[in-house]
Amino acid sequence: MNPVDDFPFLTNRAPESHKGDYGHALLIAGSYGKMGAAVLAARACLRAGAGLLTVHVPRRGVDIMQVAVPEAMVSVDDDDCCFSSLPANLERYDAVAVGPGLGTDDRTANALHVLLQTLQEEYAGRVRLLLDADALNLLAQHPEWLHLAGGAIFTPHVKEYQRLFADADPQTMADLHDLVIVKKAHHTTVYAPKAVPCVNGTGNAGMATAGSGDVLTGIGLGLLAQSVAYPRRHPSHFSVQSVAALAVYLHGAAGDKAAERLSQPSLMASDIIESLPQCIR
Repeated sequence: MNPVDDFPFLTNRAPESHKGDYGHALLIAGSYGKMGAAVLAARACLRAGAGLLTVHVPRRGVDIMQVAVPEAMVSVDDDDCCFSSLPANLERYDAVAVGPGLGTDDRTANALHVLLQTLQEEYAGRVRLLLDADALNLLAQHPEWLHLAGGAIFTPHVKEYQRLFADADPQTMADLHDLVIVKKAHHTTVYAPKAVPCVNGTGNAGMATAGSGDVLTGIGLGLLAQSVAYPRRHPSHFSVQSVAALAVYLHGAAGDKAAERLSQPSLMASDIIESLPQCIR
């Protein structure tokens, strides 16, 4: 059975629906010299079906984002080069993803800390959160902040996981910290508190390429936003683990489609995004 069939916001859109029915996603990403990661994640988010996307970027990244992803709205950081200030009106968003191309500047660390505190204290249970890449590296530098990320999805590759949790068992860490951990590997596994891990069977070695993880973050963000917004008009519930597992499945399936078309050695992250519609329809 195709797991997409369990998510009606992807398979059964009502003719009278509007973009607000499919969620408003916030992506906090990019820094000077690393705007490509933000662009890839943004494009993947919209391809995954999010109704609205706002991307929070440094001032120098605004032109890049608005030209590369004209469908996205842009929130402008106070700093020219890095994430240093929170976007306004966080209550507008259904899901937030932080990390692709973010950098690990001290100003970024401080902003991440304030963001986690704000989401935990003011929006817990209302806004779903995904942390990837440098957001995870900053948490590894500040493990005392982990309690502020309860309920979030983490998407670490092997080295990011080791920085965060050393050699600890991922199921134990998911239980202890109330996290959904997407441990990326040859067979990516999704761990959730007190739940059976989900082992993914899609994907190929061609996806071991720059930007592939940013695409997964974007897909996950797009699905998270929809999973929050859709139940407002249609009685339904989507667990965070099931959404994370679907994101991993679609990411790998799109990578398989792209590799069939282009070959594994020639695969680029943007090819995964372009193949995503074949896996959703």
